[in-house]
Amino acid sequence: MSSLKKLLKEKGFKRIKLKTTKTNHLEVVAKINNIEGNFILDTGASSSCVGIDAIEHFKLMAEDSDVKAAGAGATNMITQVAQKNRIEIKGWKKKKVDLVVFDLRHVNEALVNHDADKVHGIIGADILKKGKAIIDYKDNALYLK
Repeated sequence: MSSLKKLLKEKGFKRIKLKTTKTNHLEVVAKINNIEGNFILDTGASSSCVGIDAIEHFKLMAEDSDVKAAGAGATNMITQVAQKNRIEIKGWKKKKVDLVVFDLRHVNEALVNHDADKVHGIIGADILKKGKAIIDYKDNALYLK
């Protein structure tokens, strides 16, 4: 029987090595609008998001949104949306990606309190679905097609 890595490569998936943080999160480097950043992979997050402090970093055109965000111990957070962005994760690319923008200070404070590095944002289920994602926890790899 062939290995998962070989099988998925034959099916056209890109293999992306993941880093496990000190908080046991899976982290991936991604480019938004050709600018690199660090992101947590979160299958439970419905939308991918970027911290409000990274708007300029990624050259986002953020607009106010009526949607309130919740997660990681915080609720009713005011959000913005940045539409039609380009995302690239180790050779896998998507255009016209919308990103939720909100204050991720609570996430980064929790990471720093556990001696982990801060992140620019979260890769959520929206992007994982677009990429037909498969996560290989044994080998710390993400596969996207």
